[in-house]
Amino acid sequence: MAIEVGQEAPDFELSQGFDKVKLSDYRGKENVVVVFYPFTFTGVCQGELCELRDDLSSFQTANAQLIAISCDSPFSQARWAAEQGFGFPVLGDFWPHGAVARAYGVFNEALGCANRATFVIDKEGRVAATFASPELLTPRSRADYEAALAKLP
Repeated sequence: MAIEVGQEAPDFELSQGFDKVKLSDYRGKENVVVVFYPFTFTGVCQGELCELRDDLSSFQTANAQLIAISCDSPFSQARWAAEQGFGFPVLGDFWPHGAVARAYGVFNEALGCANRATFVIDKEGRVAATFASPELLTPRSRADYEAALAKLP
């Protein structure tokens, strides 16, 4: 079952290459938008993250750090982030495979990947909004992000 609005977001520590990112490090400082996506180096995922990369203004206005997560290796994440110029962490939920996606209730057991789901987490570590795509091949809309960010206190 997916984490719901009002619940405390499960903490995690994941890597992009050798760079570690811990969700709780943002507590009390910044809001966080956690974007789970299925697979690195794939068309829909790349299009979605590039769209976010190209206009981070709504995240900046909301004092929100964007963090993208898939179940790929942290070294694949680092390479892809460098190639695409992502200015936000792109983290690998590789081992134990999908543990963070499972904790958030968005791991797709049949395919071994994260479903396309987003969690907006406030500075206190609580989920303020969440939304997901109905299927893996459907990207999330910018309007969904705007509506979710508007729910931050």
